[in-house]
Parts: sequence; structure tokens; C-alpha cells
Amino acid sequence: MKKLMFLLAVISMLFVVPPAIAYQQGDLELTLGGSGSSDESFDGTVFNIEAGLGYFMTRNFEVIWRQGISYADIPGDDNWNGSTRIAFDYNFDLDTWYPYLGVNVGYLYGDTVEEQFIAGPEAGVKFFVNDTTFITAGIEYQVLFEDADEADDNFDDGRFVYLLGIGFKF
Repeated sequence: MKKLMFLLAVISMLFVVPPAIAYQQGDLELTLGGSGSSDESFDGTVFNIEAGLGYFMTRNFEVIWRQGISYADIPGDDNWNGSTRIAFDYNFDLDTWYPYLGVNVGYLYGDTVEEQFIAGPEAGVKFFVNDTTFITAGIEYQVLFEDADEADDNFDDGRFVYLLGIGFKF
């Protein structure tokens, strides 16, 4: 019953039409997302968090700083990895929906990855549930490389990064 109530609440949010939301030059937004898992005795725990801070240079063009951190507490060892990226996105104003397309570039580092640069395209959508709060979903394709000569050669060996989170416009 609780699952049904939750599902109905989520579906009803899709039909609530908040007032027209329009970004203005100088607006900021904060996005937060995360995930985690543990085994039955909480001996093996993994969690990921992602945060972003965006600045609207125009009504549609946004520059975003993103930080991702993952941590794994596995019996006998613990590891962390991170990525820091700058993204440049164009946001399409469709009233309460804001699809976006862009590119990002950054650096990947940590205990279980080879430290290297990352860059690639990204796309996603923001859905405003009121005039300052939105749900966001996005995908990045990251090409990994140590120097610019490798970027083109490594395009087919990239990785996908997904984001589902909440955001706040201020």
C-alpha cells in the first residue's frame, strides 16, 4: 500500500503545473544526487554523491562546477574515487521542463581508477515541481585520456555517468 501511495504521489507531481519558470542571467542553481548499497550485515558499503553549482551566464547558457565522490568500505579495505568537472550547458525553456545539452571536461582520480582527464557530451532534463525546486536526470559520456593526443583514440572506450537528483534555483 505504501508503494502505491508513493507511486501515486510521484505521478501526481507530473500533472501539477507550477507557474512559468524562467531562468535569468545571474541565476544560480544547486543540484544534489546520491546512491548507496550495503550487504546484509553492512560489512560492504558503497555510496556515491554528486553535487553541482551552476551559474546562468544568459537565460539559457549555464556553466556548472560538478563534484562526484564514491566510497567503498569493503572488509579489509576502503577506497574512494572522485571526479571534478566543469560543464557548459544550453537549457531549452519548455515552461516547467528544461531539457539541456552540453559538454563537460574534468579530472578523474582516486584509489581504484587511473588518474586522468575526462571530457565529453552530456544531456538531461530538469522538471520544476515549484518555482525554485526541480527533479533532474542526466547522462554524461566521458572519454578518458592522459593527454590531448589520446582523446580521439579513446572515444570508443569511454564510460557513461548517470545522475538522478534534486535541484534548487536561487
